Amino acid sequence: MHTLFTHAEEFIWRNARLLDRQLFAFHFKDGSADAVVAALRAYQNADGGFGNALEPDIRSPDSQPVPTQHGLEYLDAIGHFDGQLTERVCDFLETITTEEGGVPFVLPSVRAYPRAPWWETDGQPVASLNPTAMIAGILHKWQFQHQWLTHASAFCWPKITSLQPQDEHELLCAIGFLRHAPEWERAEEQIERLGTALIESGMVAAAGSEGYVRDALDWAPTPDHPLRRFFSQEQITACLDVRIACQQEDGGWPISWPPPSPAADNEWRGWVTLQALVTLRANGRL
Repeated sequence: MHTLFTHAEEFIWRNARLLDRQLFAFHFKDGSADAVVAALRAYQNADGGFGNALEPDIRSPDSQPVPTQHGLEYLDAIGHFDGQLTERVCDFLETITTEEGGVPFVLPSVRAYPRAPWWETDGQPVASLNPTAMIAGILHKWQFQHQWLTHASAFCWPKITSLQPQDEHELLCAIGFLRHAPEWERAEEQIERLGTALIESGMVAAAGSEGYVRDALDWAPTPDHPLRRFFSQEQITACLDVRIACQQEDGGWPISWPPPSPAADNEWRGWVTLQALVTLRANGRL
């Protein structure tokens, strides 16, 4: 009889893209960080940004801000911040930074290719905390020095200090910035304010809720996450129980949004399944 892990592993080897198979091997099979980086490079363009459906809901080969965020997240996941690759990322970000100092959520070039319906923009997109703040947070974590980061941080601070929890992606990016910002006391004040506001906002779904929602474990997936203190252990336990119960017969976990194609569905499920395993292990359930 398959255990949860062996069933999920089989799903990943059968279905996940090479990048996520390499990341699975890194996390659970003593795989090489270099192998993850080698697979990731295939998604980086000559301009330094990431595209090529690294964000599976954007089928465009062109570099886009959120796929570029994801590229850095893969490097962060393996603790292997490739300096040359990251320098090229920041050079790309400078080319798409608005006068405000941040980058837009999505660029107009997305319109030329298949995509999920929420990837829309007008001809002159404005800068956004999503994904500027998350990108800046990762760069701060690794103490990467680049003039783009200086401008982006100056953009993020006033946006975050006036932010109220309304858009979950925007809030997650803000927290991603604050947890690694060098001005720790200032950041801690904002985490306390935003965490309290999150609990009062109604944006935390109960364990087992259906649809594109986030429960306590989605907001604070690891015990050391700065938002974990805003949730009770009972809430986290209930979410972990549901997470385990959501594993499907094929060994993978489902996604809760409509993908633009069967390929995107499979790519997302490989990533979501890997994240489920990582989260369960971090919380002592694997």
